[in-house]
Amino acid sequence: MSVVLIAYDGTSNARRAVNYAARFLAAKRVVVLTVWTPIRSGPDPVSVDLDGPPDPIEDDPEEEHDIAYSDALRTNEEGTKLAVTAGMNAEPMLVPVQGTIWRAIINAADRIDADLVVSGTRGTTGLRSLLQSSVADHVLRHGRRPVLIVPPGH
Repeated sequence: MSVVLIAYDGTSNARRAVNYAARFLAAKRVVVLTVWTPIRSGPDPVSVDLDGPPDPIEDDPEEEHDIAYSDALRTNEEGTKLAVTAGMNAEPMLVPVQGTIWRAIINAADRIDADLVVSGTRGTTGLRSLLQSSVADHVLRHGRRPVLIVPPGH
């Protein structure tokens, strides 16, 4: 195997998936993917300012900061560090979601031509599993690549 994509969202199930990938897979390249949802500011700032005169509007694009991106970056750094510590040659990848998370994972896997996608899952069962398909399940059903789904630990 040469390219493995690990979907990583910072949950204990995602950490478990990283550990299983490190334990059982030999890959030349491992990409740790975190999909994030941008927080878009509205078209018009709040018109009522209760603390006095209006705050100055910053025109500097460096000042525009998406906290969702910062959170995703921290999550991805954690996952990449976990993979490297486990002995994998891992690199980070962040992708903003523009539809569904599972579609973003499939598109990222296609973009890097991944040989395998690794994902943890919530492990829901019964009626709940019928009502809530997991992201991993959608990647498995809709993607064209092999998928290793690591169930939650006990």
